[in-house]
Amino acid sequence: MPATVTPTAYVVTVACAALAAVILCTAARRRRGPWRLVVARIIGLALAADAVSWIVSLIVAGDFSAKTSLPLALCNMAAIVAAAACWWRVPLLVELTYFWGLAGTLQAVITPDLNVGFPHLVFFEYMVGHLGIVLAAVFLVVGLGLRPRPRAVVRVLTVTLAYTGVVGLVDGLAGANYMFLRRPPANWTLLRLLGPWPWYLLSATGVALVLFTALDAPFWRGRRAAAVIARAAGGASDDAGVTGSVDVAADAVHAPGTLHGSPP
Repeated sequence: MPATVTPTAYVVTVACAALAAVILCTAARRRRGPWRLVVARIIGLALAADAVSWIVSLIVAGDFSAKTSLPLALCNMAAIVAAAACWWRVPLLVELTYFWGLAGTLQAVITPDLNVGFPHLVFFEYMVGHLGIVLAAVFLVVGLGLRPRPRAVVRVLTVTLAYTGVVGLVDGLAGANYMFLRRPPANWTLLRLLGPWPWYLLSATGVALVLFTALDAPFWRGRRAAAVIARAAGGASDDAGVTGSVDVAADAVHAPGTLHGSPP
């Protein structure tokens, strides 16, 4: 961690965010109610305000540049997506928040690409943005129980690769280096472990697939159980000539706590 990051302040902030995540998720699991959606929207508003603050502060300081200041880094886009997911809880947005937040943004928390320390405004913007994404991912999936749908890994990886292609085009046109597609970051990050440029781009894709699969693995058992219930209910309906069992299967598959049905 660079000395300018102010290690003590950084570690304390991360620890407080982790504690807040545990408390909020535990409370959300034990005490259901409208307050949980209020919390989700507060997280979303904080992320949206942070994104706006970052752009406005650069413009006011006269430092805004198309090469460095567009919100195109994956963490920047993840903040926007997470804010929208917290507010509307659209299935794809929640899935992107979950996988991007825990597979990507969490890495940026562990190895920050930050060249200022506490109490600089950029320090707060970095902390709120990155920790907010991780908090949103955990609260939506663990706290609210909005689990990724089947084939979520394929969808998220496809969106990620498509977005990377768009950013690569912008990098080429603007001479920028968003998402470190043209050269490695100045500060040490986990990308350095994946080989030199441009090979770390291919390695990173493989790592992303592995991480997405690992993050999706906890939900496999629940999906299989829901599929078994749905098939059993369908068979009972065929034998009995009634539709009630189909409704039971639908309730099991679309129960609160999954992204197939309405949020709890």
